[in-house]
Amino acid sequence: MSGQPLWVPSPQRIAAATMTRFREHLEAAGIRDLGGYEDLYHWSLRDPERFWSESWEFFGIRGTRTARVADRPFEMRPGAHFFPDATLNFAENALVRTDDAAAIIATDERGTFHTWSWAELRRETAAFARALRTCGIGRGDRVAGFVPNIAETVIAALGAAAVGAVWSSCSPDFGVQGVLDRFGQIEPRLLVCANGYYYGGRPFTCTDRTRAIVPALPSLRRVIVIPHADAADCGSGMDVAGATSWEAFVAPHRGAPLECEPLPFNHPLYILYSSGTTGVPKCIVHGAGGTLIQHLKEHQLHCDVKRDDRVFYFTTCGWMMWNWLVSVLASSAAIVLYDGSPMHRDGAVLFDVADQTHMTLFGTSAKFIDAVAKAGMRPIRTHSLASLRTMTSTGSPLAPDAFDFVYSGIKHDIHLASISGGTDIISCFVGGNPAAPVWRGEIQARALGMNVQVYDEHGQPVRGRKGELVCTQPFPSMPVEFWNDPDGRKYHAAYFDRFRGVWTHGDYVELTAHNGVIIYGRSDAVLNPGGVRIGTAEIYRQVEQLPEIVESLAIGQQWHGDERIVLFVRLRGDASLDDEFRERIRRHIRANTTPRHVPARIVQVTDIPRTRSGKIVELAVRDVVHGREVKNREALANPEALEQFSHRPELST
Repeated sequence: MSGQPLWVPSPQRIAAATMTRFREHLEAAGIRDLGGYEDLYHWSLRDPERFWSESWEFFGIRGTRTARVADRPFEMRPGAHFFPDATLNFAENALVRTDDAAAIIATDERGTFHTWSWAELRRETAAFARALRTCGIGRGDRVAGFVPNIAETVIAALGAAAVGAVWSSCSPDFGVQGVLDRFGQIEPRLLVCANGYYYGGRPFTCTDRTRAIVPALPSLRRVIVIPHADAADCGSGMDVAGATSWEAFVAPHRGAPLECEPLPFNHPLYILYSSGTTGVPKCIVHGAGGTLIQHLKEHQLHCDVKRDDRVFYFTTCGWMMWNWLVSVLASSAAIVLYDGSPMHRDGAVLFDVADQTHMTLFGTSAKFIDAVAKAGMRPIRTHSLASLRTMTSTGSPLAPDAFDFVYSGIKHDIHLASISGGTDIISCFVGGNPAAPVWRGEIQARALGMNVQVYDEHGQPVRGRKGELVCTQPFPSMPVEFWNDPDGRKYHAAYFDRFRGVWTHGDYVELTAHNGVIIYGRSDAVLNPGGVRIGTAEIYRQVEQLPEIVESLAIGQQWHGDERIVLFVRLRGDASLDDEFRERIRRHIRANTTPRHVPARIVQVTDIPRTRSGKIVELAVRDVVHGREVKNREALANPEALEQFSHRPELST
């Protein structure tokens, strides 16, 4: 890593940071000797009950609670353990404001903007909640969304939370089977869908798929259609059997007060889904209180979100970052929604939206940052970005060169917070610290209250070496349960089979000298040539520096009793993969890593398969290469891409 940080916050910024104000709050409460972040971090682990109790008070969470904060706070095990006597309602905490300032700013590829004030958002949520109650939907019922990233989706989720129903959503690019693999397990009583959406400059209708989905979900009592797309492009969507338009469902109840059910802290709020690339997706149930308090901590302390900020994340409703974004409302900040392709208008659209909305936090993926850099864009020259204070990145490891590009090509004075966690915890294990330097290639810090360690293969903690990311103490946003897992076997197998009494997350990581974290990829995709463990991200970081390469994917192929590395590359434009280019790739990898990292075979492909949240799927490609069945192609955004990995002659010698 570089000898100097890429960014250091000014004294004024540190003084104004909510992290600083939180430390002052703790000092006023009699908690001393918290000089630096590491002091604060280790105190949050030594006294987790006090940490989470003071967090509740500092964030001003609305609800009732007793003095009991946690059930066995140092014993890591499946289930929900925090605030067992507390009650709250997520929607009530998200809708504290009632003024006319912006709460949601929504746009899509068509370039139109619709701003919803806090008063309007509260009114619409109240009406949707009353409509749910009128048709008999309440505590524990599931409300499902097959929906674009639009304001009505947020309203529906908040309305469901208000009555104690459980929200679950898929993005509208899912195929019929992908939707049924998810919603078929949870048996929703109401489905919210849209007539269509826009992506890559084209309209896409949802009506045909909705007509196939509805009869396959016999639990449904109502279907609500949002007329998001122009009827001329996608039809009205009202030819779905039994469908009611959004307006007809909501309008009779406008003017009703917002009534929020007081619910147990761990009452289910969301059902999220594992990627489903190795079988039918697991249904992960997250509680309202754990989701709320974790997100408030991450937004306000780790990302420095403040009242009246404008926070954006490029996401669909099928990725946990959408749920993360919705929680921003609980910090009295506005959320910016964009539905469509991030590379629309030659990749400039999201930076245009940043300027047009006076965005303060720009959330995106490592893939997007790399795509902008490789497209030759330099937003630092073409856009103002004057209001932008923070950029967050997740979804895959952010390469050191991408750190450089953010500061040279996007904005010099910006807090770059690479973050990582997952659907499993609806939050982050590691993330940003707005009052600390940013080091090239490193996530800044382990998140407060998260006892993150790196274990070697023997279950011993290590530093400065690669190993498994584990968490050794419980935290509020652990899943409440898995759906249809009455004895907890699926839950235990997902996280607790590797090391006894320890959450094993499945990331291959390193804890650095700066107390930061480097992520090398998923540990289940770790390469193992000659018994040496290599993270795939180590190879990607080098290969994707070459301008001809758009993206790459590496797997381990079983070969003559050992494993060899096979690298697949997608090239730019008319570039071709000849022997000279292959050798240049190998030289570059060898010079910047080790000889063990050098692939035995390099193969050109035209597309790389990925999940619908944009993550490449090494395991599915490995199965294809080894002639094994890929169990759930519906989980992939582009399953057709798998075909070109099968029966490659280059892999038979």
